[in-house]
Amino acid sequence: MTKKIGIVIVSHVPEIAAGIPRLLEQVAADVALTFAGGTDAGEVGTSATKIVTAFEQNEAAELLAFYDLGSAKMNLELAIEMSDKKVHLYDTALLEGAYTAATLLQADVPLTEIEKQLAPLKIK
Repeated sequence: MTKKIGIVIVSHVPEIAAGIPRLLEQVAADVALTFAGGTDAGEVGTSATKIVTAFEQNEAAELLAFYDLGSAKMNLELAIEMSDKKVHLYDTALLEGAYTAATLLQADVPLTEIEKQLAPLKIK
């Protein structure tokens, strides 16, 4: 059974973008996880088009988005504008933030509490 809130991972490196959900599946089997990594040409970077596709492919109606570097945030913000889904964007350490959110979503912890847990992981 998939939860109502899912997670999207965005990384400049396709292998990182794909690898983090593989890890998260071990602790959050019921959380919808999708990812976007690399440019449209398969190079290091990000793509708003790939991010929108990751949003659309995620079974959840509400998404928590985590990213690695600043330009990924810009593409995420653009993709959010192009999506009908409610997307929460977090400026946290990528792996730690996504792992924390996934385990808490798996345990049916409310989003307000998840956000409290993510606050110390915020990158300033």
